Amino acid sequence: MHLPIHSDLGALFAAHIQALQQRCEGLMAAQGYDALAIAAGVEKFAFLDDRPYSFQPNPHFVHWAPLTQHPGSWVLVRPAAKPLLIYLQAEDYWHAVPAAPAGYWVDAFEIVVVRTPEQAAQQLRDAAAHRPAWIAEADALPPGFSGAHNPEPLLAALHFARGVKTEYELQLMRAASRRAALGHLAARAAFEAGGSEADIHGAYLAASGQAERELPYGNIVALSAHAAVLHWQFQDREPPAQPSTLLIDAGAQCAGYASDITRTWLHPQAAAGRAREDFETLLTGMEALELALVDQVRAGSDYVAIHLDAHRRIAALLIEQGLLKGLSAEAAVAQGATRAFFPHGVGHLLGIQVHDIAGLQIDAQGGRRERPAGHPYLRLTRHLEPGMVVTIEPGLYFIPMLLRELQAGPLAAHVDWARVEALKPFGGIRIEDDVVCRAGGAPENLSREAFAALGA
Repeated sequence: MHLPIHSDLGALFAAHIQALQQRCEGLMAAQGYDALAIAAGVEKFAFLDDRPYSFQPNPHFVHWAPLTQHPGSWVLVRPAAKPLLIYLQAEDYWHAVPAAPAGYWVDAFEIVVVRTPEQAAQQLRDAAAHRPAWIAEADALPPGFSGAHNPEPLLAALHFARGVKTEYELQLMRAASRRAALGHLAARAAFEAGGSEADIHGAYLAASGQAERELPYGNIVALSAHAAVLHWQFQDREPPAQPSTLLIDAGAQCAGYASDITRTWLHPQAAAGRAREDFETLLTGMEALELALVDQVRAGSDYVAIHLDAHRRIAALLIEQGLLKGLSAEAAVAQGATRAFFPHGVGHLLGIQVHDIAGLQIDAQGGRRERPAGHPYLRLTRHLEPGMVVTIEPGLYFIPMLLRELQAGPLAAHVDWARVEALKPFGGIRIEDDVVCRAGGAPENLSREAFAALGA
C-alpha cells in the first residue's frame, strides 16, 4: 500500500476516528441505539462455481478501518469506548491470510483476533448491547442477530456526513492521486510508442503499482473511435492501423480511498488534415474549459450550476469552431443540442466509493434535490462545502447513436454534419480532475498537483 508522506499519519487517523466516534455517539443517542456493528462483508461466488469475485468491502467499514481485503471482520462502535475491531485471521493453507494487525491505525482500536466467522459472531454477541444497529449486507449478518438492520435514518445521516472529508482522508486521496498520475504518464508513453489498449493498460498497472483487483474501478482505455463509448470496457490487443487519440479514465486506491482521473491525448503521428486540426482545437478548448470549471469548486457553489455552465461553455466552443451554427450558446443548451455531444454529468463526489454516496441528498434526514430536467445522469446536486472532494469531468464526444438522433430532429440544420462526420474516428474528449473544496480561496486540484510533483 502506498501511503501518503506525512509526519504523523497516526495522529491524523486518531483525529479521524475521534470525529467518527463523536458523530456516531450523537446518532446512537438520538435514534435509540447503544451499538453500531459494521461488517466488512463476505466474499461472493460465481453462480454454480467455487470461484469468488473480487472482494468489495462495505464502505462504512473502510470509513473506520483502512482494511480493504478483510472479509469476515467487523467494527463495533459503542458509546464512551474505543471502537472494537473484530479481525478475522483465518487458519487457511489454500489462500494467504491477513497479516497480524499492525500500522499507524492499530492504537485507535481495541482489537480481538478471531480465526473463524463463528468466533467473530460470538465476539459480537458478547460485546454488542441490547439495541444494536447492524450496517451490513444480509449475507454478512451473524445467525440469529437481533436489532435494526441498515435503518434508513441512520444510513441517511452517515451518508450525508461522508461528503465532507477529514484531513486524514484527504491525505489518502492525495496519495491515490500521485499513484494514478504515475500510471497516466506511463500510459501516454505507451500510446505514443504505438501500443494497443492492452499494452497501455498494462503500462498503467505497472507504473501505478496496482493489480487489476486493486483498481477502484475498471480502467477505461479507449483508442480512436472507442472513446465515443463512455465506459469502453475492453482492451483490444491490436492497435488501430492509424493512431489518432487515447482517452484513458483510470484511478488508484490508497487504504480504500480513490482517485479518478481522465486524460485525452492526440497521437503525434495522427493523420494531418482538417479533421485533425479541428480535434486539436477542440482538445485545447476543452482543457481551458475544464480548468475554468475547476475554479468554480468553492464553498457555497451550486454543483448543478457548474454542470449547466459546462453545457454553456461546450456550446460556445462548438459555435466558435463552426460545428454548431445559427444558435446562441444559451439556445443550444435550452434546446438540448449540447446533450448530443455531452450526455453525462460534469462529475460526482469522490472518496471511499468512486461515485461516492449521497450526491443527491441535501440534508442528514435524507431529503433530496433531484436532477434538473433533461440531465438524468448528473450524480451531484448539492451545494459545495469545505472538505468535499468532487470530480470535474466535462466531455465532448462524437457518438453515432446520439448524432443520429440529433440529425433526425429539429436542430439538424444547425450542425455542420460534414465536419462532425470527419471527427467521428477521433471518438471524443474527456478531461477529469479530482478537486477539494477549501474553506477560503481557490480549490485544491489533487490531480494537477500530482502531475506537477512528477514534473508533468
